[in-house]
Amino acid sequence: MSSTDTPPTAKPAGPSKAFWQERFEQGQTPWDRGEAHPQLRAWLAQGLLQDGHAIAIPGCGRGHELRLLGEAGIAAVGLDYTPAAVELARVLLGGLPGRVELADVLAWQPAEALDRVYEQTCLCALHPDHWLRYAEQLHSWLKPGGLLLALFMQARRDSAGSGVVEGPPYHGDINAMRALFPASRWDWPAPPYPITPHGQGWAELGVVLRRR
Repeated sequence: MSSTDTPPTAKPAGPSKAFWQERFEQGQTPWDRGEAHPQLRAWLAQGLLQDGHAIAIPGCGRGHELRLLGEAGIAAVGLDYTPAAVELARVLLGGLPGRVELADVLAWQPAEALDRVYEQTCLCALHPDHWLRYAEQLHSWLKPGGLLLALFMQARRDSAGSGVVEGPPYHGDINAMRALFPASRWDWPAPPYPITPHGQGWAELGVVLRRR
């Protein structure tokens, strides 16, 4: 390579809408437990989500968490940009409180500031190139004092040792999460954080952040 040559650059686009549409249409959703996440049940039992709260669930997928909240009389809005996922979530929600919107989380804005955001499957589905924008969105959605109930995916792969960014799901290293959601903008609880194993060999760290 001469001094005027530049090394090749990689510009991973990340998963496309067609990628997710195909998986929901064909039922290729191995991350789906078939029910609401156990940690959401725990947070619900602790009273962190209540009727009257304005709540969003970005990347709601099939809508298990929407249904759990709806069964508790809590109306949340589920967001997904995949038409097949939106259709499935609307069917699962049925006539329970709540609604599902076809929306791009990197562009969507709520009509009013939110009290809660439940983040489980959206961050780990977005290519890390989009994480800063997504973190800005979450901060803008929530009112001061609002809570981000986050489940950070732990899916580190051996390829990470050589710098490969592999996913989805993308690994939510806790150091990266501290940088993405800095203490200047979010109040962090003291660790350790509850961890929920996943059938795919992954796990999720449950962290409740308060928006400053």
